[in-house]
Amino acid sequence: MSYKAEYIWIDGQEPTAKLRSKAKIVPDGEAPPIWGFDGSSTNQAPGENSDCVLNPVLMVADPVRGGDHKLVMCEVLLTDMTPHPSNTRAACAAAAEKYSALDFWFGIEQEYTFFDGIKPLGWPDNGFPAPQGGYYCGVGSDEVFGRPLVEQHMDACLHAGLAFAGINGEVMPAQWEFQIGPIGAPTAADHLWLARWLLYRIGEDTETVDGRKGISATLDPKPVKGDWNGAGAHTNFSTNQMRENYDACVAAAEALQTRHDLHIVNYGHRIEERLTGLHETCSYREFRYGVSDRGASVRIPWQVARDGKGYIEDRRPNANCDPYTVTRLIIETVGAAATA
Repeated sequence: MSYKAEYIWIDGQEPTAKLRSKAKIVPDGEAPPIWGFDGSSTNQAPGENSDCVLNPVLMVADPVRGGDHKLVMCEVLLTDMTPHPSNTRAACAAAAEKYSALDFWFGIEQEYTFFDGIKPLGWPDNGFPAPQGGYYCGVGSDEVFGRPLVEQHMDACLHAGLAFAGINGEVMPAQWEFQIGPIGAPTAADHLWLARWLLYRIGEDTETVDGRKGISATLDPKPVKGDWNGAGAHTNFSTNQMRENYDACVAAAEALQTRHDLHIVNYGHRIEERLTGLHETCSYREFRYGVSDRGASVRIPWQVARDGKGYIEDRRPNANCDPYTVTRLIIETVGAAATA
């Protein structure tokens, strides 16, 4: 007997990488082996030297096919077995190892928007829905669009054994959020990429209201222009020091300020369209932190200030960010300051 292993990897598309996947039949009792793919079709190799390597880093149950079938998260290597230039996981893993004594934990809030064709799911064919105000964590068919797919996605992530923490409707209609964590790096990013893949894959088979199949989920940071919220990937994190001492939480926020420009450049394409200073954001041109302030770059939750320990939330990353890069930068920036 055999099982189906869906190999999932991140391509070399720029400025925002995409997920790719393909299936391999693997004999029962055997682990998914190293495999290969045509890098010339994924912007990862030239045609005359096109082979790239898929190195499995995480295997979970496949909730789409069911049974004993598996999803296999992979990193991309060159044929000499060194990390491919597009492989951001390797640098994240190295940073986590370097600062392992700090035991970083991450919880990432992935916002996304459902689309039905060229318009957000549930929006009128002409014009706009009612202004924002009643949609966040809303209930009712006039305010909530896509809940069946959200529930199915949550069940799939739990079946796969991902560190899935919850879901909620977001401020813009057809916009949702799920959370991954708290877990360390690079595992947090592995789980987030797999959860993204499951969201896209389940959307392929989901029927719209009029019976057509196919609801797409976009990580566009500003899916609708104008007076509508953008989509982020707020990244909560802590070290063992922060989980015991409030001063370490403040120090981590201040450390992030020292490399604000570097983080902004690497926190997702078109970040300037989302971080405008409006719609619960701080402008990308400035940095500030504060307790319970969702208009700050970094928020210290009120209960952290009350308890004198905990975590902080970096509100800058875009929905379309690479979580390997985001977690790596946080580890490097905060880790260097904490161990100086």
